[in-house]
Amino acid sequence: MPHMRKATLLALIFVLLFTVHAIAQQSLQPQVDQIAAQHHGQVAVYAKDLKTGQTVALKAEEPVQTASVIKLAILYEAMQQVRAGKRHWGDKVTLTKENQTDGSGVLGFFDAPTTLTLKDILSMMVITSDNTATNVAIDTIGLDAVNAEMGRLGLKNTWLYKKIGKPANYTMPPDQKKFGLGKTTAQEMATLMQRIVTCHLGDSNAPPTEADRAICGVTLHMLRSQFYRDGVPRYLEPVDTSEEGSAIANKTGALNEVRNDVDAIATKNGLIILSIFTWENKDQSWTDDNEAYLTTAKIAKAIVNAWSPEGLDVKAFEIAGAK
Repeated sequence: MPHMRKATLLALIFVLLFTVHAIAQQSLQPQVDQIAAQHHGQVAVYAKDLKTGQTVALKAEEPVQTASVIKLAILYEAMQQVRAGKRHWGDKVTLTKENQTDGSGVLGFFDAPTTLTLKDILSMMVITSDNTATNVAIDTIGLDAVNAEMGRLGLKNTWLYKKIGKPANYTMPPDQKKFGLGKTTAQEMATLMQRIVTCHLGDSNAPPTEADRAICGVTLHMLRSQFYRDGVPRYLEPVDTSEEGSAIANKTGALNEVRNDVDAIATKNGLIILSIFTWENKDQSWTDDNEAYLTTAKIAKAIVNAWSPEGLDVKAFEIAGAK
């Protein structure tokens, strides 16, 4: 009888926890919708709890401007080429004056030509969203190779169109003028981020090999070292994480009327993938308190509070696959 009472008690606790979680999930979508409705611009959201499979979506399949978020696609194809032995992190690449451009980053100010490694270039492309580094990476990895890989993954609306600040040397697709550097959807970019942080590099669902995990560890470190933290991390991780490493791996993209943030958030309940795109923004300021950053931060906080009220935990990254 004591064992039966204990089993009954555990069952009741499980039911209670399940009910509380279900109620939180039911209230989450309206909460996200309300925050987005208050924003002076357009908002697309796709979030997924990798432990439970629960999702939240808003305009998640609508094609949107990527801005610098498309650099995740370049990063992923670079990982595949390193995995295949076609490239190595230490490969020497040349920064030329022809690839130098303005905007984010510092390589545009370097004396050229100069030599760096592939890892150096990708690190600057991700961490500071360096536009010149991105152009060098495109030359090295190949624009066609990036797009072919996105197609192989089934991401039919994710395209890299051209280098940054440079005219294309081929006929552009009809929609390039609308989307600029690249296009995607909130859901497709979330899928790409999920593959990176869970180290899903092969075609099967087999666990990553140690070699795979080493590759993913390099790129995860880049993403966790993201310089731009005004959006999703704002309310979730308002502390200096430079020594211990951030529990948020992300890539941002910004234009005057565009602010995007694609993230993997390591929580005590596992990984949450979060992809938020905003466009046609009325507030086109470049201050820390731009309305789109605040909207993004509010949505991120609502989702994490609902799915992992216990908070963040960097260990979730290693459990997921990368280390």
